[in-house]
Amino acid sequence: MSQVSNRSFVANDLVFNWESLDPIFNDLQNRSLNSLSDLKHWLKDQSELSAILEEEFAWRYIRMNIDTENEDYQNDFQYFVQEIHPKIAPFEDILNRRLNESRFKSELDGPGYKILLRNVASQIEIFREENIPLFTALSQESQEYGAISAKMTIQYEGEEYTLQQASKFLKNTNREIRKEVFDLIQVRRSKDIVSLNLLFDKLIEKRQQVALNADFENYRDYMFKSMGRFDYGPKDCFDFHDSIKTYFVPLEKMVAERRKSKMGLDVLKPWDLTVDPDGLDALKPFQNGDELLEKAIACFQKIDPFFSDCLIEMKKRKHLDLDSKKGKAPGGFNYPLYESGYPFIFMNAAGNFRDVTTMLHEGGHAIHSVLSHSLELTEFKSLTSEIAELASMSMELISMDHWDVFFDNEEDLKRAKRDQILDIVRTLPWVATIDKFQHWIYTNKNHTVEERYNYWLSLSNEFGTDLVDWSGYEEGKKNQWQRQLHLFEVPFYYIEYGMAQLGAIAIWRNYKKDPKTTIRKYKEALALGYTKTIGEIYETAGIAFDFSKSYVKELSEFLKEEIEKIN
Repeated sequence: MSQVSNRSFVANDLVFNWESLDPIFNDLQNRSLNSLSDLKHWLKDQSELSAILEEEFAWRYIRMNIDTENEDYQNDFQYFVQEIHPKIAPFEDILNRRLNESRFKSELDGPGYKILLRNVASQIEIFREENIPLFTALSQESQEYGAISAKMTIQYEGEEYTLQQASKFLKNTNREIRKEVFDLIQVRRSKDIVSLNLLFDKLIEKRQQVALNADFENYRDYMFKSMGRFDYGPKDCFDFHDSIKTYFVPLEKMVAERRKSKMGLDVLKPWDLTVDPDGLDALKPFQNGDELLEKAIACFQKIDPFFSDCLIEMKKRKHLDLDSKKGKAPGGFNYPLYESGYPFIFMNAAGNFRDVTTMLHEGGHAIHSVLSHSLELTEFKSLTSEIAELASMSMELISMDHWDVFFDNEEDLKRAKRDQILDIVRTLPWVATIDKFQHWIYTNKNHTVEERYNYWLSLSNEFGTDLVDWSGYEEGKKNQWQRQLHLFEVPFYYIEYGMAQLGAIAIWRNYKKDPKTTIRKYKEALALGYTKTIGEIYETAGIAFDFSKSYVKELSEFLKEEIEKIN
């Protein structure tokens, strides 16, 4: 699938089985490193192998998600997870130790090496061979979430819809239709409540065992080390939660009160939250994935021709699968392809406005991948999420001035911008809720399903507005967390969205004052990959990595001003 670059270490016709890989890893393990030059050459060879393996795994993951019902794709992915990854892990530890113990490591110059050596030392600290089979099992079991979700469909007026496709009916101006479809979605989700709880319990048990094996008290603390969260800790997350509760929850309540008033409702129900409050039909910015892509290219062209060139090249390489369809896993992602350079965008477009922002979001990730591809080592391109999501979330906001390519009607354009801003107001409290939920889950061992429900409901109250009436749908409310893919597949990867969202607001604020300088700094920050600390990369982009109440208040007030301008 990929376009092979000019390899210098690994054969172009490499077969992906252990018989072929074993001698390559043995070469790296046993090679003499008698000079700085030897060490640098060894690192480049290791980087090349890493890029090749990452890309092969990426394609297997992509194909499996595009067609979850294809047994060959499932088997190809599982083979890599079961037969290759477990055998690579011990070698990775050996190679990490060789680098860490090299007397020449202090002579490696450049900021990227400082970050690399910091990460390597951390990975050595937490590596335990007994965790390898647990990682294999976790990788397999976490994929069950996608398989379960992909089978969730409803029948409405004689047609079958995925839940992503069905969500467009929740924007219908007919309240009875919204309620009818919401009920169908709730009934369908209820069928898998037990199976998802059982799956989650299995994942929690194994994750906690991984932490114990690595001498951590709980999985939360293990993951902070594993994810390389050197630049912030749990306390910073709690500061984030508190700042969002203080400044964005009241903003969300203001928005909800305006919605209720505009709609002339005594109470808001869950099916009233995404429809246009003025009673206008849902925005229809495109008909299919092809049109979505062409309009995204045109939008990017207006911001910076380099951005549109990235999508054009991805289109040539067939590195996009955009339309929602039965059997396709839920969600959307941009998957880096470290060898060939141009990533793959996967999403479930169904003709909604939200699909536009998803496309632009993933396009931001794609541009990040391309800008950082020329970095010397694969490890320099392996981004922390706090950095990666800054690229994507900023793109959603800085592109807004060019959304006329999606909306030729001025009122529709205004609505789209308003919906985007209001979505941020809703999203930040949700991110805080999910993150605080995860902290509790993994620091409260042996909790029951009922205790988990009760804590979730307490968080819903803490970060909610008290304006949405869930009476009659209590089961749905206490199981809302099951919609969040990250809890099942990528634990603790979610607060990064909130941190990056604050950063994106700051970049947008700069863009409104000076577009040219902001885009230059944005590109400079993205081109750094992960060769500097998170704070330094944010500083390069012209913003701060800060969750203090004073800073969050400043950003919330800016956003409130923008809401007032557009309402």
